[in-house]
Amino acid sequence: MATLESMIVDDKEPEKPIDREKTCPLLLRVFCSNDRHHALMEFVRGSTPTNELQIYTWMDATLKELTSLVKEVNPDARRKGTFFDFAIVYPDIRSPTFRMREIGTTCAGRKSPDDTVTLASKKFTIGDYLDIAICPPRPGGMPPGRGRRPF
Repeated sequence: MATLESMIVDDKEPEKPIDREKTCPLLLRVFCSNDRHHALMEFVRGSTPTNELQIYTWMDATLKELTSLVKEVNPDARRKGTFFDFAIVYPDIRSPTFRMREIGTTCAGRKSPDDTVTLASKKFTIGDYLDIAICPPRPGGMPPGRGRRPF
């Protein structure tokens, strides 16, 4: 007979480890912007923002790992205390537009609760875009305020 504990289903499935030696990486199309996310209007009719960064990675890539890769090519983002606000941009299945879902924030030079968040854990689908709002350090080290997305 099943107990109550065995009937409770954990809605968070453990991620299966990816063997990066044997698994082909995916192409992650990343768009970075200062202080805000890109407007969704920039992702219409096959067009995208012009500042595309292409990263080959795996579904188990963490936000901290992606932060490091962006810092390698963006010297302004290397300053300690710089915040990286990550969002997935994905096609709306009901209309010919895109939607945006924030998935976490990291901070250069500091630990953050979202450092270990992976693409897979946030239901990233191959073909989605990643939009990163890069916010320079603020006085007092406070994270950037929400609502910076122009729609």
